[in-house]
Amino acid sequence: MRRRSFIGLFASAAALSIATPAAPKSAPVIGYLHFSNPAEHTGGPLHAAFVKGLNDGGFFIDKNVAIEYRWAEGKYENSREMVADLIGKNVDVIVAFGPPLARAAKEGTSTIPIVFEVGNDAVEAGLVTSLSRPGGNATGINVLFTQLTPKLLETIAELVPQAKTFGLLVNPGSPTAEPNIKLAKEAVTAKGGQLVVLKANTPSEIDAAFEGASDAHVEAVIVGADPFLGNQRKHLVVQAANHKMPAIYFSSGFTVGGGLISYGANLATVYRRMGVYASRILMGEKPSNLPVEQPTKFDLSINLKTAKALGLTVPLSLLSRADEVIE
Repeated sequence: MRRRSFIGLFASAAALSIATPAAPKSAPVIGYLHFSNPAEHTGGPLHAAFVKGLNDGGFFIDKNVAIEYRWAEGKYENSREMVADLIGKNVDVIVAFGPPLARAAKEGTSTIPIVFEVGNDAVEAGLVTSLSRPGGNATGINVLFTQLTPKLLETIAELVPQAKTFGLLVNPGSPTAEPNIKLAKEAVTAKGGQLVVLKANTPSEIDAAFEGASDAHVEAVIVGADPFLGNQRKHLVVQAANHKMPAIYFSSGFTVGGGLISYGANLATVYRRMGVYASRILMGEKPSNLPVEQPTKFDLSINLKTAKALGLTVPLSLLSRADEVIE
């Protein structure tokens, strides 16, 4: 059941390609560098949102624009090779989803325009000189996933008020890991609680992390925003259910898939804006003149069926603020 619909206003191992019907030879080419895999992403709502952004800017795949896809599949060992491959294809713009891929693109070229989506601070990551005046060849969307870590703690604590020991699951290979840990420790300490840091960058390590959380008597888990963890959405939800562990996630895709609760930017809007920015650059605008956008609205999604299975009563204070309630 959709309680409120907010449209946010905004102020990763193998390099696999997807065959795309040929666009006209004179058509510009977008290098699409994504942390997921084609089976999970193409044809889904987020990819469709990106295409909608292109269409809004006057570009239509196979008519006046082509796309070269490269997939990290949740791992980043070949990020530089994928970027180099796209550069060798003479793409006109690179769209990079996730901090590791954005950084690889930025390190790989200073001339090809880049549109990025990152969950950490784009200035601290060295992608731009400032949000309002990016400078250089890159701009995009700063989704504020890392900055929302204290809010995720606050939200899961509201749902599980008796919790004193919290787990934070991070990908140790991600640039968002250390900022997430720092912010989570500060927030948990302020609440008089204890934080257990859990680390995973393979599916088997996710299993071990939940086992460790149970052994440490963790009462609620925050899943830190990260492309690899986002790519393991189904696996994470299953592990949380198997261990009867309340968990909060960073996007509503988790709750739609059976996760308990999520809070974060509307990713469909993020992807659409990525498409709009790519189209504007293809029309001749420079990334240096396009400010890095940030969300001003965030979605709270709650799965009541999962809450019931965990024996949790969702307080009215949360229900009244929810943008999406799944029953």
